[in-house]
Amino acid sequence: MELKGKFDKVLIANRGAIACRVIRTLRAMGITSVVVYAEADADSLHVRQADEAYSLGDGPAAATYLDQDKLFDIVRKSGAGAIHPGYGFLSENADFARRCDAENVVFLGPTPEQMEEFGLKHTARALAEEAGVPLLPGTELLTDLNDALEAADSIGYPVMLKSTAGGGGIGMSRCHSAEDLSKSFESVQRLSQNNFSNSGVFLEKFVEHARHIEVQLFGDGKGQVAALGERDCSAQRRNQKVIEEAPAPGLTDDVRTRMHDTARQLGESIAYRSAGTVEFIYDPDTTEFYFLEVNTRLQVEHGVTEQVYGVDIVRWMVELGAGTLPDLASLASGLTASGHAIQARIYAEDPNKDFQPSAGLLTNVVWPEDPRLRIDHWIQPGTEVSPLFDPMLAKVIVHEPDREAARQRLMSALDNSQLYGIETNLKYVRQVLEDDRFIEGRLFTRTLNEFDYQPATVDVISGGTLTTIQDYPGRIGYWEIGVPPSGPFDSYSFRLGNRLLGNDEGAPGLEITLKG
Repeated sequence: MELKGKFDKVLIANRGAIACRVIRTLRAMGITSVVVYAEADADSLHVRQADEAYSLGDGPAAATYLDQDKLFDIVRKSGAGAIHPGYGFLSENADFARRCDAENVVFLGPTPEQMEEFGLKHTARALAEEAGVPLLPGTELLTDLNDALEAADSIGYPVMLKSTAGGGGIGMSRCHSAEDLSKSFESVQRLSQNNFSNSGVFLEKFVEHARHIEVQLFGDGKGQVAALGERDCSAQRRNQKVIEEAPAPGLTDDVRTRMHDTARQLGESIAYRSAGTVEFIYDPDTTEFYFLEVNTRLQVEHGVTEQVYGVDIVRWMVELGAGTLPDLASLASGLTASGHAIQARIYAEDPNKDFQPSAGLLTNVVWPEDPRLRIDHWIQPGTEVSPLFDPMLAKVIVHEPDREAARQRLMSALDNSQLYGIETNLKYVRQVLEDDRFIEGRLFTRTLNEFDYQPATVDVISGGTLTTIQDYPGRIGYWEIGVPPSGPFDSYSFRLGNRLLGNDEGAPGLEITLKG
């Protein structure tokens, strides 16, 4: 699929923070932004910030953001000459990329063939092997449990049983014994078939102290590929990333260089086009790294790389599609990493209740007024967070001269952020940043599964008729707009109770009042 040249309008086939991010770049380039939205997202910032906005109607993703007929109908109505897919949704859908070509619209991403080659993990492993990329001991596709058991004995337990399709931790099972593998084999096959319409599974050696390191690539589609450093994404909860940083702490210069060269070599072997990421498992016990997978799209965590290298990867994607990108080799040769960047993902979820999603109305949204912060988000006071879509609300990114300064500034930024109305993981992320294992750069991919989060919350299981949550002095100073003072009925006892508990006297609490 060939890129077709210049355009003055770009449709963003996505929502939320990434849509706002792309709008920002398009505006700086003087290109008209066209966004789409499900009715549940009608009040999203990306709808308000765009030059043009078109409704996809009501319903979940399948009926809105994933409905290609609706998207191309809007392309024709708006006159958009290119589509930026963002991440998620249709960003790695080869059929969508081919339809863009058929509709004479520039797809700002890799080729459909590259998506297909890297979209299935077993074919990605084969390509990596051909390019000389180190692989974990593993198998080809397996259809028979007996073959799997025989292969696992040869590899050595523990092993990971993986679906070849999909991602995000779906279709993976760690097996420590033949009994574990026997129990998991059919269920992983079934899960893979149900979620990705592909029941293919394979085995890989499991690394006990694994770190997740990834290298940012950008290719011009003609054989030139640049490697823009690496990111550490080991801070994961159930295989979902929570905190990312660049550069990765604790790597030797030799490992870092070999990792970059290996990723670039893989990209060059297929003349990779646009933004992509090569993900590795790094074993700190042996200082060896192994191929994990390739993401043929822009990553959620691309911002930390942009901050460290002073580039705009989205702009490169647009310029490549328009045929105006400068020579990539010249562009990349002048780039050097500077300082350290850390990103925290803020989700609408309740860490105190096994991270269950937390939809609802955001009554207050306050971010710190600090020009050194980069906050990619899509929310404001009055935003209704829908249960239909991804719960990520924002990405808070800091960039400082060194890692400790970045960690301190990120903690300060989270301390001075306010998200009220629904539960979020804001305090959870703040506690992770204070954990000694994070401070020392020795988080593994499974560390957060055992992280002891200490919530500072009150769960009202059954509020009595006369039971309220109060704080001292309460709401005062609003008589002029007709709001009377409030607060504890018995402020003396309320403050005394807080003193006995070692709390600040203004800490909120439950007050139960009785009437005679």
